[in-house]
Amino acid sequence: MKQTYAVRALAALAQETRLAAYRLLVQAGEQGLAVGEIGGRLKLPGATLTNHLHVLRRAGLVRDVREGRSIRCRADYARMNALLAFLTENCCGGALAACAPVCAPKPWSKRRYR
Repeated sequence: MKQTYAVRALAALAQETRLAAYRLLVQAGEQGLAVGEIGGRLKLPGATLTNHLHVLRRAGLVRDVREGRSIRCRADYARMNALLAFLTENCCGGALAACAPVCAPKPWSKRRYR
Protein backbone atom coordinates (compact mmCIF):
# COMPACT_ATOMS: atom_id res chain seq x y z
CA MET A 1 0.00 0.00 0.00
CA LYS A 2 1.26 3.44 -0.86
CA GLN A 3 1.60 5.91 1.97
CA THR A 4 -0.90 8.30 0.32
CA TYR A 5 -3.59 5.59 0.40
CA ALA A 6 -2.80 4.83 4.03
CA VAL A 7 -3.10 8.51 4.94
CA ARG A 8 -6.45 8.76 3.14
CA ALA A 9 -7.80 5.66 4.91
CA LEU A 10 -6.60 6.78 8.33
CA ALA A 11 -8.03 10.26 7.79
CA ALA A 12 -11.40 8.73 6.90
CA LEU A 13 -11.36 6.66 10.09
CA ALA A 14 -10.22 9.58 12.25
CA GLN A 15 -13.79 10.70 12.87
CA GLU A 16 -16.01 9.08 15.49
CA THR A 17 -19.12 8.47 13.36
CA ARG A 18 -17.19 7.14 10.36
CA LEU A 19 -15.18 4.84 12.60
CA ALA A 20 -18.40 3.53 14.16
CA ALA A 21 -19.96 2.94 10.73
CA TYR A 22 -16.85 1.18 9.47
CA ARG A 23 -16.68 -1.05 12.55
CA LEU A 24 -20.34 -2.01 12.02
CA LEU A 25 -19.54 -3.04 8.46
CA VAL A 26 -16.47 -5.01 9.51
CA GLN A 27 -18.55 -6.83 12.13
CA ALA A 28 -21.35 -7.51 9.63
CA GLY A 29 -19.08 -9.68 7.50
CA GLU A 30 -19.29 -10.30 3.77
CA GLN A 31 -23.06 -9.71 3.61
CA GLY A 32 -22.61 -6.11 4.78
CA LEU A 33 -25.50 -3.89 5.83
CA ALA A 34 -28.11 -1.84 4.04
CA VAL A 35 -27.56 1.90 4.32
CA GLY A 36 -30.86 2.26 6.19
CA GLU A 37 -29.78 -0.32 8.74
CA ILE A 38 -26.48 1.47 9.34
CA GLY A 39 -28.37 4.74 9.84
CA GLY A 40 -30.80 3.08 12.23
CA ARG A 41 -28.09 1.52 14.34
CA LEU A 42 -26.10 4.75 14.53
CA LYS A 43 -29.20 6.95 14.83
CA LEU A 44 -28.09 9.19 11.96
CA PRO A 45 -30.18 11.13 9.46
CA GLY A 46 -29.83 9.92 5.88
CA ALA A 47 -27.93 12.93 4.54
CA THR A 48 -25.38 12.81 7.35
CA LEU A 49 -24.80 9.09 6.89
CA THR A 50 -24.48 9.51 3.12
CA ASN A 51 -21.71 12.06 3.58
CA HIS A 52 -19.82 9.80 5.99
CA LEU A 53 -20.17 6.80 3.67
CA HIS A 54 -18.86 8.87 0.75
CA VAL A 55 -15.69 9.63 2.72
CA LEU A 56 -15.22 5.93 3.49
CA ARG A 57 -15.84 5.02 -0.17
CA ARG A 58 -13.33 7.59 -1.43
CA ALA A 59 -10.76 6.13 0.97
CA GLY A 60 -11.42 2.69 -0.52
CA LEU A 61 -12.60 1.22 2.76
CA VAL A 62 -16.23 0.62 1.78
CA ARG A 63 -17.84 -0.82 -1.33
CA ASP A 64 -21.54 -0.88 -2.07
CA VAL A 65 -24.01 -2.47 -4.43
CA ARG A 66 -27.57 -1.57 -5.29
CA GLU A 67 -30.10 -4.27 -4.41
CA GLY A 68 -33.45 -3.21 -5.76
CA ARG A 69 -34.37 -0.02 -3.95
CA SER A 70 -31.67 -0.24 -1.29
CA ILE A 71 -27.90 0.03 -1.23
CA ARG A 72 -25.87 -2.55 0.65
CA CYS A 73 -22.46 -1.50 1.96
CA ARG A 74 -19.58 -3.82 2.71
CA ALA A 75 -16.19 -3.28 4.27
CA ASP A 76 -13.38 -3.81 1.78
CA TYR A 77 -11.40 -6.41 3.73
CA ALA A 78 -8.54 -6.45 1.22
CA ARG A 79 -8.01 -2.70 1.74
CA MET A 80 -8.37 -3.09 5.52
CA ASN A 81 -5.78 -5.87 5.55
CA ALA A 82 -3.45 -3.86 3.32
CA LEU A 83 -3.70 -0.94 5.74
CA LEU A 84 -2.95 -3.20 8.71
CA ALA A 85 -0.01 -4.72 6.83
CA PHE A 86 1.29 -1.24 5.98
CA LEU A 87 1.08 -0.18 9.62
CA THR A 88 2.84 -3.29 10.91
CA GLU A 89 5.30 -4.16 8.11
CA ASN A 90 8.35 -3.02 10.10
CA CYS A 91 6.89 -3.70 13.51
CA CYS A 92 9.04 -3.95 16.56
CA GLY A 93 12.36 -4.26 14.76
CA GLY A 94 11.52 -7.69 13.40
CA ALA A 95 10.14 -9.15 16.64
CA LEU A 96 6.99 -10.40 14.91
CA ALA A 97 5.49 -11.91 18.05
CA ALA A 98 5.00 -8.40 19.43
CA CYS A 99 2.70 -7.43 16.54
CA ALA A 100 1.03 -10.70 15.61
CA PRO A 101 -1.69 -11.63 15.47
CA VAL A 102 -3.28 -8.24 14.89
CA CYS A 103 -6.82 -9.61 15.07
CA ALA A 104 -6.43 -11.61 18.28
CA PRO A 105 -8.66 -10.45 21.15
CA LYS A 106 -6.76 -8.45 23.71
CA PRO A 107 -7.52 -8.62 27.44
CA TRP A 108 -7.85 -4.83 27.47
CA SER A 109 -10.13 -4.59 24.41
CA LYS A 110 -13.31 -4.04 26.48
CA ARG A 111 -11.88 -1.11 28.44
CA ARG A 112 -12.18 2.48 27.34
CA TYR A 113 -9.04 4.50 26.79
CA ARG A 114 -8.99 8.24 26.31
